Amino acid sequence: MLDLNGRSLLLTGGTGSFGKKFVETVLREFPDIKRLVIYSRDELKQYEMAQTFSPQKYKALRYFIGDVRDLARFKRACKYIDIVVHAAALKQVPTAEYNPMECIKTNVLGAGNVIDAALECGISKVVALSTDKAAAPVNLYGATKLCSDKLFVAANNIRSSREMTFSVVRYGNVMGSRGSVIPFFMNKKKDGVLPITDDRMTRFNISLEEGVHMVLFALGNAKGGEIFVPKIPSYKIMDVAKAIGPNCETPIVGIRPGEKIHEEMITEADSYTTVDLGRYYAILPQNPNFDVDEYLVKHKGKKVTPGFRYNSGTNDEWLNVEDIRKLIKTHVDPNFVA
Repeated sequence: MLDLNGRSLLLTGGTGSFGKKFVETVLREFPDIKRLVIYSRDELKQYEMAQTFSPQKYKALRYFIGDVRDLARFKRACKYIDIVVHAAALKQVPTAEYNPMECIKTNVLGAGNVIDAALECGISKVVALSTDKAAAPVNLYGATKLCSDKLFVAANNIRSSREMTFSVVRYGNVMGSRGSVIPFFMNKKKDGVLPITDDRMTRFNISLEEGVHMVLFALGNAKGGEIFVPKIPSYKIMDVAKAIGPNCETPIVGIRPGEKIHEEMITEADSYTTVDLGRYYAILPQNPNFDVDEYLVKHKGKKVTPGFRYNSGTNDEWLNVEDIRKLIKTHVDPNFVA
């Protein structure tokens, strides 16, 4: 893990679910971090976050109002920054389907701005958050994140001889994050009805803590151009419904625009450049700027079998109803009762 003590880090989208957990973790594990900048566009969320993470208590913290769409503002925020973690995005699938250009401006053009600012300001490490929806995308959100992934991977080709790395972490649904199915079901439980889009649906599952430590792993280990993918369990949507509201009705309401039955994080086409690093897979760039054999030796890794796919419907690891309940109590609501 990269030691962040004495370094300056900027986090885009810093007031979201990931951002709050990332800030909490970094302040706890790296108390001597030099500067930790929360960059986001929502002043209310920044105000609310500052009630918990106050710049008066945590001297390294700074809150910057700004949008990744605004290159000049973002460049200013990046002055004297060593590391950027890019979590800002428009993430709601139906919203992106109906507001495509707004999603493109933030997720694609905004990603380009992050890269341009990093190159101009001499940022040493950039890690961008992706999504399982970026693999073989069928919705606009996934397509924009695939574009973003490609931009960050390609940025390593234009860094010249500078000591800079751009990498990506791609993972599945974050348990308990805003807008995700678990808090939605927990809220709907009081009505006695949990609407199911399709009873065959499966999803990958990861906790916020696991997502944060994956980003820290990428900061410490990326050589440039990797898309890191965690080995995480899947769940069936019907098991989530049973875990939260076993006595609730579960009417089938139909798939939302742009929604998949199963999610995929590594496609068959990706398998030819994918390596197994133990806790994580890494999809390597087509033309890496590093020695792959040395990379595998360092991580005690190996290449995956050609044709390999990592899909939530064919995953080897599954959460059952009781597993889901335990995870809800641990990561979402300690007072949860089914």
